[in-house]
Amino acid sequence: MGVDIQGKLRLALGSVKDHATIGKAMIYNYDGKGFSDIEIAVVRATGHDYGPIDDKYMHEILFLVSDSPGSIYFLAERISHRLGKTRDSLVALKSLMLIHRLLRGGNRFFEQQLRNAYVFGHLQLSSRWFFLRNSDPSVCFLHKYAAYLEERMRWVINPGGKLEPVMSQGGFESMDMLFFKLPKCQDFIDRVLKSSPFEILGCDNLAQVAMMNTLKESFQVYKTFSEGVAAVVDMFFDLARPARALACDILKRASQQSQELHELYEKSKRIINNKKLEYPSVQIITMEHITALEQCSKTPPKAADEEGKKDDVSVSTTLFSCRLETKISMVWVVFEDEDQI
Repeated sequence: MGVDIQGKLRLALGSVKDHATIGKAMIYNYDGKGFSDIEIAVVRATGHDYGPIDDKYMHEILFLVSDSPGSIYFLAERISHRLGKTRDSLVALKSLMLIHRLLRGGNRFFEQQLRNAYVFGHLQLSSRWFFLRNSDPSVCFLHKYAAYLEERMRWVINPGGKLEPVMSQGGFESMDMLFFKLPKCQDFIDRVLKSSPFEILGCDNLAQVAMMNTLKESFQVYKTFSEGVAAVVDMFFDLARPARALACDILKRASQQSQELHELYEKSKRIINNKKLEYPSVQIITMEHITALEQCSKTPPKAADEEGKKDDVSVSTTLFSCRLETKISMVWVVFEDEDQI
């Protein structure tokens, strides 16, 4: 059996770097505010070893932040510094995974403050190093995962524990809310589709864990999206003509996405061996039915009222013409514990 000299050397040098960083943090002590403990916990959580992020460091970070007012921006800056300075893809991936877990790990105030840290530039999710070595599959995944987290920053966990897009101040009517949420869901799904690292998943356990967390969130968003599409179809013939055109645009985009999402989930099942992932029933939207809806939308509502209502029954029941899975997760999964491969 060959000895992985390069891997052992990487771990040894990485361990020296981590100890040096921890030593500096102890010396600085950041004006006695206790912030040095936060930096030490970040370094230990994102160490050069091959293991996943230890839960005890996650809990320690959340405790230290809650015990130190004004420390969330400092936490964001130290993770960003760690991510921007390292040239080790493993440390970079752990740093991104730490951000992902922190988005779910704290209370609503912590989540909002962490998002504010991103908006105001304290939290950076990328590094120039990602682009300098974008031919490396593992670094290419880092770039995709960072882009996914940028999209994730536009979403919030509501009081019911579900993921929903961040909304500006002001109320929405129910139909306006639907047409606001559906494109947001499609943006989220697009980012998930672009973040799949199939070229490295088979041999990279940590990347598999990151992708599993992404998939779990996509399950929840897809469920919200499919329910919204069903609602639009049910009320299609009650919509004004501009709203019908908007609905058709959403459905056209969904037609392509539904097929691609099905293919993503099928590939993930083959590569990621984890029974905790409860894949949703991906329902294919066919272009034939979208075309039928478009033809109906060109007819004046009053003239097509009776016929349209008859068509509504057949279209709404057959729009989702092909169920490719039968199992759907109805429960939101909290990332308190890192999934193990």
